[in-house]
Amino acid sequence: MRRILLKLSGEALAGDKKTGFDEETVRGVAMQVKELVDDGIQVGIVIGGGNFWRGRSSENIDRTKADQIGMLATIMNCIYVSEIFRSTGMMTNILTPFECGSFTKLFSKDRANKYFEKNMVVFFAGGTGHPYFSTDTGVVLRAVEVEADVILLAKAVDGVYDSDPRSNPAAKKYTEVSIDEVIEKNLQVVDMTASILARDNKMPMWVFGLNEENSIVNTIKGQFNGTKVTV
Repeated sequence: MRRILLKLSGEALAGDKKTGFDEETVRGVAMQVKELVDDGIQVGIVIGGGNFWRGRSSENIDRTKADQIGMLATIMNCIYVSEIFRSTGMMTNILTPFECGSFTKLFSKDRANKYFEKNMVVFFAGGTGHPYFSTDTGVVLRAVEVEADVILLAKAVDGVYDSDPRSNPAAKKYTEVSIDEVIEKNLQVVDMTASILARDNKMPMWVFGLNEENSIVNTIKGQFNGTKVTV
């Protein structure tokens, strides 16, 4: 792997608290990413905002405004996680699709590539910058733009199942599934817009459980225990 894009669940970063941050969890992620960076792998990161805000669950707020709050939640997450990464000795930068004063830098492919070449971990915050597009779409869009080799989806669930394993103990886990089957069966690896974008641009996705010990490093080094979504 030359360059990967890692998608972290906001809820997973909150640990058992469900909201906010669990520093031990974030530091564990940081140490794994540092191992990859030290091995010469370029790492981009997108973080969801679900540990602070899920706009679609609110029926009393305009969808555009709700999505804007969600974008800001992802920026807060990236600022926090970026600082934890820096405390372990890594260099980081945060890019957003809109101006945030001095908090972040404005996204461009050239700027992202410059940071990657300097061995920085690049955080892509703020989603696509537009309402009605999820963080899922944002991660696939950025992966395609910066020509990542694969998207790593670190979730609370350890792979892709034919039904929700939290409510169906008999749910079947896939070790490998095509993006066409994901779309046809609506397996909800990522949302439908993101799935179609991944299919059309031949962007593979590997889904695994963030809470499994050393799961990010193991995924890259061949000890993969999740689901590969092929294109």
